[in-house]
Amino acid sequence: MWSLRRDICGPIAIRLAHMPQIFGRSFNWFANVSIIGAIAVASLLLGIILNVNRLDYVSHVGMSKDQPVPFSHKHHVAGMGIDCRFCHTTVEETAFAGIPTTETCMSCHSLIWTEAPMLEPVRASFRDNTPLHWTRIHDLPDFVYFRHDIHVAQGIGCQTCHGNVDAMPLMAKAQTLNMEWCLECHRAPEKFIRPREEVFNMKWVPPHDQTAAGLALVKEYQVQTSQLTDCSVCHL
Repeated sequence: MWSLRRDICGPIAIRLAHMPQIFGRSFNWFANVSIIGAIAVASLLLGIILNVNRLDYVSHVGMSKDQPVPFSHKHHVAGMGIDCRFCHTTVEETAFAGIPTTETCMSCHSLIWTEAPMLEPVRASFRDNTPLHWTRIHDLPDFVYFRHDIHVAQGIGCQTCHGNVDAMPLMAKAQTLNMEWCLECHRAPEKFIRPREEVFNMKWVPPHDQTAAGLALVKEYQVQTSQLTDCSVCHL
């Protein structure tokens, strides 16, 4: 069997060895350059794909959206001193912070600014018993599980995720809310955690020894740091 293979393959190999080459050895540089160029282009495209979601234009950071009423957090929070929980009533108890009902709005605006044209949608909603349809600003993907109550109980302030809403005439995203951004806190919660009594304080400033103070709060609030980066924490 082996002798038969040598008898057949031997002459073929000899012929192939003496066949004229289509490309000379000097042409190898072209193949090398092509391979390197292909790798460079692929790396560039991968870099663009990985970074495009970080662009404010894509993540909508700093961009407001049309709403049925031009509600100003700056006016209500900074100007009037209204606490977040007055409107977002379930933020300490459930996953969803809650959108204020028309009745909540009218508890004030049945007495003040009663004829303001911009508030006609609110009055119509109350009069017709139909809810206002607000456009969500902080809208996470369906595969992300987030609970406001857990974050509030663990000392994560509204300002950390939503920014300085007391300075926003119109609400806009302050952070990308992508996974990379979330992991910054989940990997080192001591850098962001604050006393529970300061969670809703928009004027709170971290102490100069935030890391040390944060580590103490992490221990006090029994934050399970070893599990914060588990996939199942956010993706059920």
